[in-house]
Amino acid sequence: MPRTTLLRQLLQQRHLTTHEAFAGQYERAAARLAELDRDPRLASLQVSPRQFDRWYGGELLTLPRPDACRVLEHMLGRPVSELFSTAYDGDSAHDRDEESSTGQQATSAPPPREDDENPLDIVTRTRQLTASNADDAMLAFLDSSLEGIASRYEQDGPYVLRPQARQVRQLAHTLLDGRQPPRTRRELFRLAARASGLLGYMAVNTGDFALSAAYCTEARDLSREIGDLDTDLWACGTLSFSLYYAGRYDEADACAAAAVERAPRHAQCIRLLANGRARALGKTGDRRAVEQAIGQALRLSDLHEVPVGLTSCISFEPYGRARTLANAVTSHVALRNTAQVLRDAELIDDLVEHSASSWSRSLVRLDVAAALLQQRTPDVDHAMALGREALRLCGDTPISSVYQRSRDLHEQAGPWRDHPAVRDYGDEFRTWSSQPAALAMASSAS
Repeated sequence: MPRTTLLRQLLQQRHLTTHEAFAGQYERAAARLAELDRDPRLASLQVSPRQFDRWYGGELLTLPRPDACRVLEHMLGRPVSELFSTAYDGDSAHDRDEESSTGQQATSAPPPREDDENPLDIVTRTRQLTASNADDAMLAFLDSSLEGIASRYEQDGPYVLRPQARQVRQLAHTLLDGRQPPRTRRELFRLAARASGLLGYMAVNTGDFALSAAYCTEARDLSREIGDLDTDLWACGTLSFSLYYAGRYDEADACAAAAVERAPRHAQCIRLLANGRARALGKTGDRRAVEQAIGQALRLSDLHEVPVGLTSCISFEPYGRARTLANAVTSHVALRNTAQVLRDAELIDDLVEHSASSWSRSLVRLDVAAALLQQRTPDVDHAMALGREALRLCGDTPISSVYQRSRDLHEQAGPWRDHPAVRDYGDEFRTWSSQPAALAMASSAS
């Protein structure tokens, strides 16, 4: 005789005792749940006649698959642990009439003692706790998407890649609204934090500093929730980077310094010291502190054996030595340490020129051009030639750092405004900065 379960009782009450009647209701419930949970896989779920007979008859050794359990719970409004448990009390009159009509004596099992546990309930709860809407393939897809964005960033730029980064972030957030075991959930937090971090970096490059601060704060908070120090420190470095280009130099230094203090020997501190502290301190004129920050960054570079070359500006990996020295160059420009700027620029010249980053080549040229105007005997022609090269290298993919330094070079060349080379640079700068993206940066800077 079939075991009387709560599922059997509910289907009898709703007149869903045939496969045809049940399957229609089940498929409609699956379609509704797919829309509610934004999980299109559910919409294709169906129940075979054999599955229905096993469910209706209570012939189960284990529960149905997790997706089927979700649809049953949505359809009948009860946990599957109850649906497939024996209905000891409240058996329907329909069952009793059916049994008496066949001449069989209705029987029921004695109610369980309070200390009894139903094995099916235990299995059900375990399945619920370990169920996940994100498998390893989905996690690998999100991770590779972020790596692809970072690897193509210096070729394609923020305007091309920002929509893809937003999609990755949105998908990670949608998955986090569902259920996952701890390992999967932790990885989703890490991926969501990194997607936010990349968007925060892109917002700096497009001149939207308020948006960058919001993304960086999200990245920092999500990474701290799971104890991901690497992403946490990277997010702090990007927040400092945003504050620097917003002209808030004391805050940029304080942000980076607080992060360094938390883990002074961590590889991410190379970036925090060179890009965060040294450049901001250069703007405030603190020569001693700049030298200390650069020296500490270079010692950490040796400790962690970082690459010699120019690493990607948006990478989550530690800064390479050439990028650290490029940041040192910018710091020395602010301090008017002309000889040091030219020495450091010469050290990294070959690495920068052979890098894939047109932005880095532009920025180093602009720093050297500024130093050439700071010399006791300014080399105006050479400086303006480098300025024009920088604008052409950046082309139609302007970023806020190139915009600000090319604008500063134009202002710095003001005393020689009648010089032909300065006029040529001014004309080229005005044309280049009339692009919509550059105009937006100008508006943000003002």
